[in-house]
Amino acid sequence: MRNIRLSSAFRALSNRDYRLFFFGQGVSLIGTWMQNIAASWLIYKLTDSEFMLGIASFLGLMPVFIFSPLAGVFSDRLNRRKILITVQIMAMLQALTYAAITLTGIVQVWQALTLSCILGIINSFEMPVRQAFVVEMVKDRADLTNAIALNSLIFNASRFIGPAIAGIITAALGPGMCFLINGISYIAVITAFLSMNPPNSKIDKTNSNIFSDMKEGFFYCFRFIPIRDLLILISFLSLFAMTFPVLLPVFAVKVFNGDSHTFGILVSSIGAGAFLATIYLAMRKSIDGIGRVMNIAIFTLSLCLTVFSFNKSISIAMPILVIAGFSMIVVMASCNMVLQTIVEEDKRGRVMSFYVMAFAGTAPIGSLLAGTVSSKIGAPATLLICGAACFILATLFFIRLPSVKKLIK
Repeated sequence: MRNIRLSSAFRALSNRDYRLFFFGQGVSLIGTWMQNIAASWLIYKLTDSEFMLGIASFLGLMPVFIFSPLAGVFSDRLNRRKILITVQIMAMLQALTYAAITLTGIVQVWQALTLSCILGIINSFEMPVRQAFVVEMVKDRADLTNAIALNSLIFNASRFIGPAIAGIITAALGPGMCFLINGISYIAVITAFLSMNPPNSKIDKTNSNIFSDMKEGFFYCFRFIPIRDLLILISFLSLFAMTFPVLLPVFAVKVFNGDSHTFGILVSSIGAGAFLATIYLAMRKSIDGIGRVMNIAIFTLSLCLTVFSFNKSISIAMPILVIAGFSMIVVMASCNMVLQTIVEEDKRGRVMSFYVMAFAGTAPIGSLLAGTVSSKIGAPATLLICGAACFILATLFFIRLPSVKKLIK
């Protein structure tokens, strides 16, 4: 227990640049989650199709799988702050466009799917660069693991707040208002990035070959056993477990007989658990013992998915999703912390691009499979299969854990 102290949970905020990022990103992410919920609800209402939910998620995330390695190279070659400012402006324009076509009543399914794909391309550059940029915002490297945990905290706090607000606003004013609020919210994070002056510590590689740099990053990731095993773990967990939220609109309507507010509550429950997980990780001072914690979390997630697949009560569903959200983020954020701790500095952007590709890039495949299978056998049975797959994954990770621990203690 000496490894966990509440007083140290927010120590990274002593860094000015990171403090600007923390609050600016926090505001923006609330808007992002509002848009995510509104977009899923809009597509489901336009199509009444579980398969189309999977298609939308696939189009929104597949670009991450394609473009993240390239973004990682740019992250190691160029000014990360300037990249982030550019992509945030582009994301703001995407949200405002979504708002315009929805509020004017001309939105069609193909437009919604196209905008999802555009946002996916933007995110494929934003996510790995943002992950790598964290190290530039903290002056004391002892605060790095805490900054990474707090990065997850603001993401998941907004995951708790945003969907709850979106459910209310969507029911009262329609999804278009959520898109508009998200567009405006980007002002906060853009202002934060413009106000920073972090050191540019990257090696000048502008004269080297982009594809050679990409190849170098690939071989570095897959020849170093801890990084390779963690990336494989994240890939399969994302494939089988992280995609179950795509089925929550189906559970909200067909299992719990609810509406967009019910959907928002379900997603917020996951966010509440994720928020608690990031608080727990932020209070840790090091990555000692984190492998065992991750293994327990995967087994717990498997149990939650299995129990949820049989559940018919919204009051029981909420605590199950809180635990599931806690378990998911313990694994995902812990992997991030370990990777950022052991990676060589000149390869940080590329390693984090492969982390993002494993985390978010395999999700579209899982979403597409989940939507397809659910349309054939139903959402509960699909979730039961996901739970079984997570149990197998947890068992395999348990077997591999001793060899990984030797290099990440």
